[in-house]
Amino acid sequence: MSGRTGDAGPAEVEPMPGYLDLISGASSVMRGAWRDCSSCGVELSRRTLLENAHITWTEVALFFFSAFLWTQARRGLTRCLFKPLAQWCNLMPKDAAKMPESAWKLAFYTMSWSYSTYLLFFSSYSFFHDPPSVFYNWRSGMSVPTDIAIAYLIQGSFYGHSIYATVYMDAWRKDSAVMVVHHIITLALISFSYAFRYHNVGILVLFLHDINDVQLEFTKLNIYLKPRGGSYHLLNDILSNLASLGFSVSWFWFRLYWFPLKVLWATCVTSLQTVPNIPFYFFFNALLFALLLMNIYWFLFIVFFVVKVLKMKEVNDVREYEEEDSSKAAADLHQEKLDDDAARHRSAQGKHVQNGVAKEKHL
Repeated sequence: MSGRTGDAGPAEVEPMPGYLDLISGASSVMRGAWRDCSSCGVELSRRTLLENAHITWTEVALFFFSAFLWTQARRGLTRCLFKPLAQWCNLMPKDAAKMPESAWKLAFYTMSWSYSTYLLFFSSYSFFHDPPSVFYNWRSGMSVPTDIAIAYLIQGSFYGHSIYATVYMDAWRKDSAVMVVHHIITLALISFSYAFRYHNVGILVLFLHDINDVQLEFTKLNIYLKPRGGSYHLLNDILSNLASLGFSVSWFWFRLYWFPLKVLWATCVTSLQTVPNIPFYFFFNALLFALLLMNIYWFLFIVFFVVKVLKMKEVNDVREYEEEDSSKAAADLHQEKLDDDAARHRSAQGKHVQNGVAKEKHL
């Protein structure tokens, strides 16, 4: 491919590469960039940060204020809508406790994914069909289009809220620690990509990830609704099975196929052809590769989920702490045994008293 400057676009859209193209191309380009970076180090990083990072205190204040609003909105909706809805649906206690979290996330991710879909397919942006175009006409400190800036404020503040929510508001699961790391990495990617004006890449990344969250929360809600009222509901069973199937397929397609072959190809390979001295090349790509590794990690949970379905076992969230449920069941059983023993003891005492009274009357 011929080199391009940041002031010119391509004559035609390049075909999407394969996995081998990505591995060989990214490793070759990154090795070459590392060899050419003779002055790489802390001093260069500090100077690059000062020269290319552009974010105002007003934007920082908007971020924290919006994160606070997301937290308050979730608390209000949980108290006034989601919990009453769970009671109205007569959910099982364990499902009623988890339903508000899924309902909140489904509402947000449906809204956020719909907006990123609008930006990529119903506006003038061609980033999805032509990923290398995310860096065309890039300039340090360039203005961010208002529609993309709104998407960044929504997403960035939500992930700021999510770090707090995962620790203090959500049910703790096996991968909750990984989820906190995921939120921190995502927030770092959103913040730095905005400050360094890599916002075009960010919109593409968010689009490829949010769709799976929509499907996941929809699946979980239908699993909670399936046994409501103490009876079996076929429609929710069918919806949960179809949604889980779509979730499994789209996770691979969006996060393990399109994400590396569209986003990582653009950031690792074509970015240096468009902007030869692109700032923090290794830092951003390291974060994106970390995101890919976490996507692979979570895909293992999906594989376990599919195995449970194929074995026709009861389908639950494989990330839950089954040992906690077992311990609780054991504790309940132990308490029930103690109560039964106490009842038998009281019954024996009553019979002893009655026998004593009868004996006195006989005498």
